Amino acid sequence: MKTVKILREQLDNDELKDRLLDIYVDPDMIKYETERYLHALDRFEEEFGDGPVSIFSAPGRTEVCGNHTDHQRGEVLAASINHDVLAIVRTKDSGKIDLFSEGYGRIVVPLSSLDDNNIKPGNACSLVKGVAATIKKRGYNVGGFEAYITSDVLIGAGLSSSAAFETVIGTILSYLFNDGKISPIEIGIVGQIAENVYFGKPCGLMDQMACSVGGLIHIDFKLKDDPKVEKVPFPLTSAGYCLCITDTKGSHANLTPDYAAITEEMRAAAALWDKEVLSEIDEDELLKNIKLIKDKVNDRAALRVIHYVTENRRVRRAIEVLKSGDIASFLKIENEAGDSSFKCLQNIYSAGSPTIQGISVALAASKLYLKDDCYARVQGGGFAGTIQAYVKQDMAEGYREYMNSIYGDGSCNILKIREYGGMQVI
Repeated sequence: MKTVKILREQLDNDELKDRLLDIYVDPDMIKYETERYLHALDRFEEEFGDGPVSIFSAPGRTEVCGNHTDHQRGEVLAASINHDVLAIVRTKDSGKIDLFSEGYGRIVVPLSSLDDNNIKPGNACSLVKGVAATIKKRGYNVGGFEAYITSDVLIGAGLSSSAAFETVIGTILSYLFNDGKISPIEIGIVGQIAENVYFGKPCGLMDQMACSVGGLIHIDFKLKDDPKVEKVPFPLTSAGYCLCITDTKGSHANLTPDYAAITEEMRAAAALWDKEVLSEIDEDELLKNIKLIKDKVNDRAALRVIHYVTENRRVRRAIEVLKSGDIASFLKIENEAGDSSFKCLQNIYSAGSPTIQGISVALAASKLYLKDDCYARVQGGGFAGTIQAYVKQDMAEGYREYMNSIYGDGSCNILKIREYGGMQVI
């Protein structure tokens, strides 16, 4: 391992420029990332002193296709992005994990307390404890370390900042104490357990898996305890497009009933076949029985089942065209997915607050600006939050300025897909 001083000198002399470009993809980000790394090293030294350190990174993620399919154990496409959680780390035989995280403050987890049931839901300390305790329960080693952690994964913008945080902790424990032998898939599963059980937030596995594995991945959740994960080529940049995410600044307060209704209605439809989730039922069988679903559950449930089935099929079609390098067909599929979310899934605005339609406005504004080259859809849970758009690179800066003029500076971010999930940078 290299000392803080040596790493600072290498960054100042651009000796790590190629390494950063490989990770963050965008040449325009290298100056920003260099300054960010230098700042993190400075802050680590302030908190813990000079000496040998390792640097770890875990990316945020974006949902590419498969809107509200994961909780029915369906299929999704998700990708890691070039914004990440960054950690400067040093092992220390102190019997504790001691870290300072920007945004969360000091977090100290005694390794002697991993086996107790003292869990505080909603507490960042519980996330760290949950990852370490779950890794230990799975038969791996855990040990003490000190770290400074910073993140530019936007909180509340649907890019999974918490999953990236869980992933970086799991990756640190894998490399420092297990020779990197804990697979990215297992680290993703560990992160979900930490968030569900220790942090107290119900979530599917898509977020953690995309952050941990990296690149564009297809996840088939049909087998509950053994999800199938496959990397898929995503030649977006070479085709001349980039991904833009716009946070519409809508409040998620009071939206729990809207999110819950999607799951409840899909599960109510599955119950007509005495099944728990829709993936346990043949897709053609579901589509042949739309009348049964609308009569026995309700009309919206029937629409949401149609969305689930067709969205799974869109995921599979998207994989086929991406493997052949056909970005044009992929973008058309993305528009179909967005149309289905709007009309069938109906997660664009809350039925209880029909005058609040930030996502609807963002989609309409995207169409006004991008015209026939508009490929935009809701991103993530919906009702409030973010949209994503695939924008030609020569239009991206203008599109960002236009969307910022509506939703405020910093609302729209131009992202690229990085190939690495949780990783040891140096």
